[in-house]
Amino acid sequence: MKKDWAILLNFTLIGFINSQLNNFRKIKDSWKKVVKGLIQRVSSASVTVENNIVGEIDNGILLLLGIEKNDDESAVDKLVDKLLKLRIFPDDDGKMNKNIQDSRGKILVISQFTLAADTSRGTRPGFSTAAHPELAKRLYDLFVDNLRSKFPFVETGIFAADMKVALVNDGPVTFMLEV
Repeated sequence: MKKDWAILLNFTLIGFINSQLNNFRKIKDSWKKVVKGLIQRVSSASVTVENNIVGEIDNGILLLLGIEKNDDESAVDKLVDKLLKLRIFPDDDGKMNKNIQDSRGKILVISQFTLAADTSRGTRPGFSTAAHPELAKRLYDLFVDNLRSKFPFVETGIFAADMKVALVNDGPVTFMLEV
């Protein structure tokens, strides 16, 4: 009888510890500094604001940039480096072995706060993880400035504007970068 109670107590404690670990993991994940960038290899892309084209590229990368409230300058720097080094362009054998610089492409950067949406519950996205506009603009501008300092062929949309984005996805090749 004592053994049965000991076993039951053991299973109860294990279950409690596992639930606490899961709670800790969720809290720890919410502290992560993760800048999100949805990239698409394109043969052309443009962004229009109030019927005026404000950014346009031929071959290259269209980057939709999502900034969350826990993001910081170091995460932005990591995303710039990852974007420039990512090998998503074909070599002579058709394998993805070239980065944006090797392929002589261009980059179009568009701010996209909806990438920070929480869609885990219900049918309406929540934006509690999205950065406040002041932080998002500061980190967006920092991202663009850092990118331009390392790569000369960068076009942008207008932060927080109502933008119309047109693109021809090449491949299609699309990746979600989170750093």
